[in-house]
Amino acid sequence: MEPTLVVIGLNHRTAPIEVRERFWMSEERQREALSALTRSEGIEEVFVFSTCNRTEFVVWGDPTLAENSVLRFLSAEYDLRLCEWSNFYRLLDEQALAHAFRVSCGLDAMHIGEGQIGRQVNAAWQQARKAGCTGRFLDAVLRKALAVRRRVRKETSAGFNLESAPHAAVELAAEMFGALARRNVVLLGAGRMNEASAQALLSRGAESVCVINHSDERAERLARRLGIQTAAFEERWARLAGADLVISATSSAGFVLTAEEMKPVVGQRAGGKLVVMDLALPRDVDPAVRQLDGILLYDLDDLERALKPRAGTRESEAEAEQIVLAEVQAFRKELTAKGAGAEIGALRHRLDEICRQELESFRLEQGPFPKEQDQLIAAVGARITHKIAGSLARERGSRL
Repeated sequence: MEPTLVVIGLNHRTAPIEVRERFWMSEERQREALSALTRSEGIEEVFVFSTCNRTEFVVWGDPTLAENSVLRFLSAEYDLRLCEWSNFYRLLDEQALAHAFRVSCGLDAMHIGEGQIGRQVNAAWQQARKAGCTGRFLDAVLRKALAVRRRVRKETSAGFNLESAPHAAVELAAEMFGALARRNVVLLGAGRMNEASAQALLSRGAESVCVINHSDERAERLARRLGIQTAAFEERWARLAGADLVISATSSAGFVLTAEEMKPVVGQRAGGKLVVMDLALPRDVDPAVRQLDGILLYDLDDLERALKPRAGTRESEAEAEQIVLAEVQAFRKELTAKGAGAEIGALRHRLDEICRQELESFRLEQGPFPKEQDQLIAAVGARITHKIAGSLARERGSRL
C-alpha cells in the first residue's frame, strides 16, 4: 500500500484524565518512542507529541502496518488494554492533515487558541528531526502547520486566547473568591506551568503568592523574577494549612498530595474552604482528597467543565476553521504538483535515455549519415519525447 499521513492518538475529548495520564510521555519517553517506532514495520517517518491534553503519533507510512506498529508499542510499553483502544482516534490522509493543522492552531485545545501549543509542537518537531525520525514529508507537514498557525493568529482572534490551564485555573479561582487580593496562594512547583500561574495571579491582583519546590534554588529564582514569596519544601504543610488556594504543577511521577497527608492539614485550618487546582499530568493530587471535608479539588477535566467559552470564541473559531480547510486543500495541491513534477522529470529522463540508445542502434545499423541528416533524426526523437512528457504533465495537472 502507498504511504499516507496517519494520526493515532487520544485527547481530552476522547479520554478522561485517568486514561490520558497513563499514556503521557516526558521528553525522555518521547525520545524512546521515536527510537522504537522509527524502526517499526510500515513507518517511514514519525513524530510523537505529548502534552497534558493529548498524546499523538503522526506517521508517514503504510496506514495498516503503521497502526499495528503503534498498537504493539503501546501494548508493550504502556500496557494498553483492549478497552482503552476505543479512546484512541485514527485519522488518514486529508483528515489527518486537517487535524495536524488544527492542533497547531490551538483549535483542538481544551481552551480554543491556547497560546503555548505552537511552542510545544515546534519543540517536539525539533526533537524528532534531531533524532532523524522526520523527513521530507513530515517536515513539510509540520512546517506548514506552524505557518497556518501564524496566519490564524494574524487574521483571527482565535490565536490570541491566553486561557491555558494556568489562566483557566486563576479565572475559576477569581470567580469563586470574588477577589484574590486578600487570599493566601501556594504554588507547588516552579516550572513553566506555575510561572504562568503566578503571572496570571498577579495580573488578577493577588498579593500573597508563595512558591514551593523540591529544588529551593529554582523556587527562589522564580520568586525573585516575579516578586513573590518562597518557602522551603519542608514548610509546605504549614503553608497549606494557612492557604486559601493551592495550584499544583510539578513533574513528580507520583502524588504530591495524598488524602492521608492532607487530613492533618484540614485539622489545622481555621476554617473556610481550601481550593486545590491540580494542573499536572500525571496528576499531583490523589483523587481521594475530594472526599475530605473542607477541600475543593479541581483537575484539568474539572477546569474544562467549569469554565464557559469566552464571548466571541465561536465566531473566531469558525473563521480559523475556514482558514485551516483552505490551507489543507492548498497544501494537497502543492504536494500533488511536486509529485507530478518529479514523476514527469524522471519519465522525461528515461525517455531521453531510450531515445539516445535507439538512435545509436539506428546509426550502427543504417549509418553513417551526413551531419545534417543525423541532426534532423536526433531532433525528431527529442520532439517525440518532449510531446509524450508534456501530454502526461497536462493530464496530471488536469486532475489537481
